[in-house]
Amino acid sequence: MKKKLLAILFLTATLTSCQDFLNLKPAYQISDQSFYQNQNDFETALVGVYSTFRGLYSGSVVHYIGELTTDNTEIQWSSPSADEMQLDQNAVTATNAFTRSAWNTCLYTISQSSNILNRIDAVNFDQTTKNRIKGEAQFLRAFSYFYLVRMFGNVPIATQTFTSPAQVSAADLTLKPKEEAYKLILADLTSAETLLPATVVTDKTKASQMTVKALLGKVYLTQQNYDLAATKLKEVIDSKQYSLVPDYKTLSTNGNTNLAETLLEIDYLSGQTLGNNYSSLFTPAITSMAIFPNNSQGSGRIVPTLDVIKAYETGDARKSISVNDSVTLIGGKKSYSRYGLKFVDFKAVDPSDGSVSFTILRFADVLLMYAEVLNEQGKTTDALPYINQVRQRAKLPALADLSQADLRLAIERERRVELLYEGHRWFDLVRTGRAQTVLNAHYASQKLNFSVQDFELLFPIPQAEIDLNPKLKQNTGY
Repeated sequence: MKKKLLAILFLTATLTSCQDFLNLKPAYQISDQSFYQNQNDFETALVGVYSTFRGLYSGSVVHYIGELTTDNTEIQWSSPSADEMQLDQNAVTATNAFTRSAWNTCLYTISQSSNILNRIDAVNFDQTTKNRIKGEAQFLRAFSYFYLVRMFGNVPIATQTFTSPAQVSAADLTLKPKEEAYKLILADLTSAETLLPATVVTDKTKASQMTVKALLGKVYLTQQNYDLAATKLKEVIDSKQYSLVPDYKTLSTNGNTNLAETLLEIDYLSGQTLGNNYSSLFTPAITSMAIFPNNSQGSGRIVPTLDVIKAYETGDARKSISVNDSVTLIGGKKSYSRYGLKFVDFKAVDPSDGSVSFTILRFADVLLMYAEVLNEQGKTTDALPYINQVRQRAKLPALADLSQADLRLAIERERRVELLYEGHRWFDLVRTGRAQTVLNAHYASQKLNFSVQDFELLFPIPQAEIDLNPKLKQNTGY
């Protein structure tokens, strides 16, 4: 049976917000008479989609997937879960809870987005507002499919709205070739690009036209379509809507909302169960440390490796802002312990309830992607000014006279330290074909008996989904 996947698609046909779905009777029937009837209904439904989407970040799935699997971070906690150890050692199994969370979160977001898109044209209200809602829903669906396809390769594709269990059961929810997923991703993004307004969006928790262009650039770059990637990324740069903030520290500390550099962010609020758990995950599990107001301890689950600390060049201003290897204890003494500083709320009474916003897409990423695209087009000299903009803020000397191969490695290192703790490292290494070379060398240098095999460049399809729907075939090697 397809129970789990079907439940995602069928329940989200009604679970469009935390309030309105409770009034639908029975739960599997969509009541078009009570919802999806006016602009406010669609605005409410869109809030529900964003709420689901932020689950990738609020539960730190992106850090477990994008950082813990790499040479950037490791587990310091003495009693990690089996799921955490699998990611840390690149030995992920089909029962891993974090990969299943990513699977479910993305599919819920996709289904909720599709429910909006399949109904909105039948309802009469302001066209400009309607276009914006459609554009944001298409962006969120495309982003979720992009995350899924990079993790799992072939994925189920369903954009229809289900109004009965029979329709769900009759649907083809088998894994489709990743090329079909990319076709849908690009169709959604190119449509969203025309629907969203060209003016800058002041609330950066919402997708904008430039957010769409930036993601398009990343998708094309991942597909190695460098010409189209260059066009979209240059459009973001030439729009003049974004700029690097002067102080790198402001990007990941309290008050980092709606900055000039940010294209898309997730905001958090302490004290109302709307915070994040970064402050706990990234800091040491030491009971006597004194870095939080009430001397709380962290969990040490995603702390920087010695390797990434050594990756910073001498004089790099980002190092002291991003990582630390000395923790202050009660009484004032220092103890050696590596931990992350970015997105940690050092004002939080509860480290699991931080208020620092998380940046999903930002201008430095755009600049470094554009430098990568130009270099891959053979325009190495033209690429240098874009990586050097990022280096200049970090108070590092400009790069010059590099070969194409040397600039590839320079961009790889620059992305590593610039975007540390932002969930990009795993996908960067896989995209450039460098994951096995880099990570296996890292494990060997640490005398660890780990390695990344060819099949492990994709994650396993969650076994629980296959058990419920045998038509979902497992990825090779698992």
